[in-house]
Amino acid sequence: MESICSCPCSRNTEEPKAVPLSTAHLATNLAPADQLWSTGREQAVRLRMEESGPGSEAPITVHQMFLETVEKYGNHPALVSKKDGQWMTLTWNQYYEQCRAAAKSFLKLGLERYHGVGILGFNSAEWFISDIGCILAGGLAAGIYTTNSPEACQYVAANCEANVLVVENQKQLDKILQVKDHLPHLRAIVQYKGELQQKAPFLYTWEEFMKLGEDVPDEQLNAVIDSLRPNECCTLIYTSGTTGNPKGVMLSHDNITWTAHVGCTILKAKGGEEILVSYLPLSHVAAQMIDIWVCMGFAGTIYFAEPDALKGSLVNTLKEVRPTCFLGVPRVWEKIEEKMKAVGTAAGMLDEHVTCLQNQVPWGFMLANNLVFKKVRAALGLDRCRICCTGAAPITKDTLDYFMSLNIPLKELYGMSESSGPHTISIDEYRVTSCGKVMIGCKIKLVNPDADGNGEICFWGRNIFMGYLNMPDKTAEVLDEDGWLHTGDLGRYDEQDFLYITGRIKELIITAGGENIPPVPIEDAVKSELPIISNAMLIGDKLKFLSMLLTLKCVVDDNGEPTDELNQEALEFCRQHSVKATKVSEIIANKEPAIYSAIQAGIERVNARSTSNAQKVQKWVIVEQDFSVTGGELGPTMKLRRPIVVKMYQEKINEMYAVAAGKQ
Repeated sequence: MESICSCPCSRNTEEPKAVPLSTAHLATNLAPADQLWSTGREQAVRLRMEESGPGSEAPITVHQMFLETVEKYGNHPALVSKKDGQWMTLTWNQYYEQCRAAAKSFLKLGLERYHGVGILGFNSAEWFISDIGCILAGGLAAGIYTTNSPEACQYVAANCEANVLVVENQKQLDKILQVKDHLPHLRAIVQYKGELQQKAPFLYTWEEFMKLGEDVPDEQLNAVIDSLRPNECCTLIYTSGTTGNPKGVMLSHDNITWTAHVGCTILKAKGGEEILVSYLPLSHVAAQMIDIWVCMGFAGTIYFAEPDALKGSLVNTLKEVRPTCFLGVPRVWEKIEEKMKAVGTAAGMLDEHVTCLQNQVPWGFMLANNLVFKKVRAALGLDRCRICCTGAAPITKDTLDYFMSLNIPLKELYGMSESSGPHTISIDEYRVTSCGKVMIGCKIKLVNPDADGNGEICFWGRNIFMGYLNMPDKTAEVLDEDGWLHTGDLGRYDEQDFLYITGRIKELIITAGGENIPPVPIEDAVKSELPIISNAMLIGDKLKFLSMLLTLKCVVDDNGEPTDELNQEALEFCRQHSVKATKVSEIIANKEPAIYSAIQAGIERVNARSTSNAQKVQKWVIVEQDFSVTGGELGPTMKLRRPIVVKMYQEKINEMYAVAAGKQ
C-alpha cells in the first residue's frame, strides 16, 4: 500500500518492530453512502474523491496511518513530556501500545460505538492517548476547551453523548462534578494529573484507567479496529460558540488522514526528523491537526509545553526544544513582538532590513543576517525552525513586516474546523498579507463577486467535514446542495491566484445608511497608527455612523488576565507625550489630554485614508480593561467575539450615540 507521506521520509533502514496488526492486509472498505454530508453519528458520507492526481489517493483510517508510521519509525521518539524537570520520552511503538491499552480500557468502561469521550485539559501525552484510544475503540473523540464554564462543558458532553470524560486535574474535575447529574450517558471520569481528592466508583486516576482493560483480549479490540471505515466520523471539533451554542463539527477518518498526508507533502517534512512544540488548545482544529495528525504522518517528535505557555513560559520551552516547525496564532506572534520591542533587541539595526521584502536584499544584509538575525532567532528558540506559520485569526501587516525584518517570514494558513484545518497555504509561495494558494487536491470558488472581485469564499476537497452533529439546519446553511462549503468569509484573488481575506459576511457592519463596511482593516489601521492601543472594535451596525471601543496595552498577570498597569510599549507612548501615568485607570479618570489628543489625531489619520465618509470613525471610548479569553471578549484563539463585546459594553455604546443624537 502506498505510504501516507509522499515526502522523502520513508527510506528508513531500521528493521520495523512487529506490531499486532500489519498494514499489508488492511484493505480499505468504505461504508455505503450516497450523500456528501450527514448529521447522524452513525451515518457515513460519500467522499469527494478525484478521478486521478491529488485527491484520488486511497482512503485510510486513523489506525492505518498510525500503523504505517509505527512500522517505519517505531523506535523514534514520538511524545516528550517534562516530569519533575526531566524530559520523559515515549517512542512511536510505546505510544501505539498505550493507545491500544487506553482503547481496551474505554471498551471495559462500556464506551459505546459512536459515543463521545470528552477530553478537558492542557496538552499532554495523556490527551493524545485518550483521543486516539477513543477512536480505536469506536468512539468519537471530543476536545473541550479548558476555559469552558461547567454549563459549557455539560453542553458538549451531552451533545456527543459522552460515556467517559477525561480531565486534567481537580479544577476541571470540579466543573464536571457540578453538572454530572445532568449527563445520563456518563459512566466514568478519568483524571490524568495529580491524586484524586475524593473516592467514588466512577472516578479513576490515569494509572487505574490504563490498567482497567488489561484483560480485554486483543481480538476484541482488533475486531473494533477492523470495523472502522474511512468515511465514518471519528472526531468532533466543537466551534467556540461565539454566536450561540457550539456546533460539533464531524470529521471522518478520511478528512483527518488525507489532510495530514497533504500537510506532510507541503511541509516537505523529513520522516523521523521534525520537532514540534504542542501548546495551543487541542480542542481547536489547527493544533489538533498539526500536533496529533500531521506529526503522525511524518513521525515527528512532539514536546509538550508547560500549562502556563501562553502566560510567558513558551519562549523557555522553545529555547530548550528548538523546534523545526512552529505554528503561532497571531496573538502569540504579537506578544513576542511586544517583548522584543520592550527589550529593544537590536532594533536599530533591524529596522533597515524591512527592505529585504520582495527579495530586494540590501547591501550588508548577509552580514546582518549572520550577526544579528541568528542571535535573535536563537534567543527565540527558532534558530532551527524551517517553517514559522500563523493561522486561526487575522494577523496585521505590521506584525508580518516586523518578523520579516528579522528574516522570519510568517507563513499564513487559512481554513476552518469545517475544512479539517487548512485549505489555503503560503509555505512555498509567499506574499505578505495573503493567506496563500489553495491546497493541492482542493478547490476554491468566489461566489457573487462585487466590482472589485470580492466574493464569498467557498471550499471543496477531501478535507470538507461531514456535517454538524444533530444539526441538519445548521449543516444546510454552510453546505450547498452541490456540497461546497460556504465559509462566510469575503476574499479576492490577485493576478497570480494568491487569496486575500477582505472581510467576513457576518462581521460586515451595515450602517443605517446601507453602507457595507468590513471592520478588520479599519481596526488594524487604528492599532497600527497608535502603539498604545491593544484592541480596537468597530461599532456601527444599523447605526448612523461608526464608533470604536478601544483598550490600552497593559501588563497581563499569571492567569492571563489584564491588569491596570500599562505595559512597556504603552509607557513609552506616554513618555513621548510627556505623560507620567502608569495605569490605565489614571488615563481614563483624567481623560489625560495629551493621550486623548494623540488618539484622536491617529484616528483622524486613519479617517483621511478612508474611501467614503461612511467609513470614518466619528466617536471612540477607552474601556477600563483590555479584552481577554478569561474576560470572555476573545475566543480560545484570541478572535474577537463581537456580539459578546457589544452586550458587555452596551451602555458605553449607547452613551456615544446618545451624546451624538443630543447634538443633532
